Amino acid sequence: MKLETHLKKPWRAILSYVYDKASLDMTKRFSKPRVLISEEDLQSRIAELAAEINVDYSASDRLIAVGVLKGSVFFMVDLLKQLQVPVQVDFFQTSSYGEGTAPGEVRIRKDIDLAIRGADVLLIEDIVDTGFTLRTILDLLRFRGASSVKLCALLDKVERRQVEVPIDYRGFEIEDHFVVGYGLDLADYYRNLPYIGIYEGDA
Repeated sequence: MKLETHLKKPWRAILSYVYDKASLDMTKRFSKPRVLISEEDLQSRIAELAAEINVDYSASDRLIAVGVLKGSVFFMVDLLKQLQVPVQVDFFQTSSYGEGTAPGEVRIRKDIDLAIRGADVLLIEDIVDTGFTLRTILDLLRFRGASSVKLCALLDKVERRQVEVPIDYRGFEIEDHFVVGYGLDLADYYRNLPYIGIYEGDA
């Protein structure tokens, strides 16, 4: 009994040290991002974008909004709730191939279910970065026979652009920060934040 008690003490100290260190690391990693665009500013700008889209598609016979998963979901939901024109909703998800392939090559993880031939397609994205993947998606939608294809992006990192991508509806132009929140993530965390924040920890 005495030997068991003696052995418990160092293990308690070791476990306590490991727990404290892990807690410190988690706190550092998941620190609160610095606000870049507030919830109020997001909603105000989204209302403006919705007003533009309502006017531009007022005469559309068939409008399909296609969201790029996963980051666009929060933005897309808030935007579509303010549209006054009839709209169908679908989703597209891609991932880049591994190293050794040309920029812009993407793998379709989830294709759209709706037929888009003859329809007006509004592609909704959270952020435009280099432009390679989005250009590929836009070209694919046009190839499938959409009557028109326009891009609505919440954020635009102009400094990162490597290929030209026309943005028909732009929320905010931002500098080259690592941003999270309102759909944007770090390892799938932070998406649920109601604002766009600058992540300043170790990614």
